[in-house]
Amino acid sequence: MLKIALITNFNISEKASAAVTVADRLLTHECEILIAAFNKEKLLRIRKHRNEFRYLPMESVYSEADILVVLGGDGSILEAARRAAHRGTPILGINLGRLGYMAELEMGDLALLDRLFTKEYTLEKRSMLRVELFAGNELRSFSYALNDAVISNGSVSRIIDLELSEGGNRVATYRADGLIISTPTGSTAYSMSAGGSIVDPRVPCVCVTPVCPHSFTARPLIFADTAVLEVRNVCVREKMLYLTVDGRMNFELYRNQTVRISKSDMGTSLIRLKPCSFYKKLHQKMSSTQMD
Repeated sequence: MLKIALITNFNISEKASAAVTVADRLLTHECEILIAAFNKEKLLRIRKHRNEFRYLPMESVYSEADILVVLGGDGSILEAARRAAHRGTPILGINLGRLGYMAELEMGDLALLDRLFTKEYTLEKRSMLRVELFAGNELRSFSYALNDAVISNGSVSRIIDLELSEGGNRVATYRADGLIISTPTGSTAYSMSAGGSIVDPRVPCVCVTPVCPHSFTARPLIFADTAVLEVRNVCVREKMLYLTVDGRMNFELYRNQTVRISKSDMGTSLIRLKPCSFYKKLHQKMSSTQMD
């Protein structure tokens, strides 16, 4: 029996209702619906609780599920991707946000969920980054990113100084508002907004994009995905900067500390139920943004 986890923000009644609608469609087939246990009270309050649901601790939801169905925007998919990376559980995104570059379906496409049971789908592999924070030779923390790692001054827009190296060789010193290191998946996110290149997810590379650089010679760079990048905080005016991973996880980056970024051994598998090229989806999303 297929075990399908439903992941969304059940605190928002519209998303909880959407999740139950998806569950209704899935339960027309033989499957088990897994939901994180702390959401049970929320579903009871809005009278959306179903006896067919199986409530588990969050860790068990991710470890037992065969498929993760994530309802929300790209941020929700990014969070699920980090949690699912160790097991490589495939993710199906249903867009409840605005753009939804990574999501496969809209709520009007739920008939396509039947293909999960006939295996009429493909898995699109997306690379991830391993992001490590060092103080000298001491590893202080690490995380994984599907989109990007961003070094900035936090909420205050102020010029900072960062030194970029690859394989131990200095590449550039940036004076900018920040620096974005992204996967091809993340090239359509913050990196694109900062003037970085849009990269086909099939291209094996890592993108480096300065944010508002204070130099005519500072340009976005693209490295092979075998590169080991290091970004050192060489800012004199600011003692501490911030490292943000996928817009969710924040770490303090003190003067002379280094962020090492390399391709992770783990990746993300996105379920594709319908034929649609990256460029067609890009055109659709960009057109809808312009209409907004």
